[in-house]
Amino acid sequence: MMQATQLDRTDLQLLAELQGRGRLTNAELAERVHLSPSACLRRVQRLERSGVIAGYRVELDAEQLGLGLQAFVRVQLEKHDSSHVERFTTAVQGWNEVVACHALSGDMDYLLQVMVQDLDHFSRFLLDRLLNAAGVADVNSNFVLRTVKAFRGLPLPG
Repeated sequence: MMQATQLDRTDLQLLAELQGRGRLTNAELAERVHLSPSACLRRVQRLERSGVIAGYRVELDAEQLGLGLQAFVRVQLEKHDSSHVERFTTAVQGWNEVVACHALSGDMDYLLQVMVQDLDHFSRFLLDRLLNAAGVADVNSNFVLRTVKAFRGLPLPG
């Protein structure tokens, strides 16, 4: 297991601000956490170098992009040897509809989070890609009716 990076209260404040408002300038960020701009920049750079800050990205509105249907699809593979797993995981990397893929414990092997335009798009994805992927034995799909709580950042200690 990887050792967690030691973070003090100021580091946690910086991370909370960046998770919630990623476009803050260094000067704005420094003011919010009560640091000088140079000290703030050094801390952020240290958090980037250590890998605590893994990257930066913008949050997009799926509906504004015409992605009106979200599904969670559980996938079971026929075989679990390294070649079947590798073929499946490589295929998943090439499917733009899959926005997240997690290996699971239990009766199903993978959980895919899929974002598509509509039911027709999902049907094409399922029939033409997922079910044709080598080694897929079974799938189980659930459609999102309403999002109660969306991902807004990782929970921070303290």
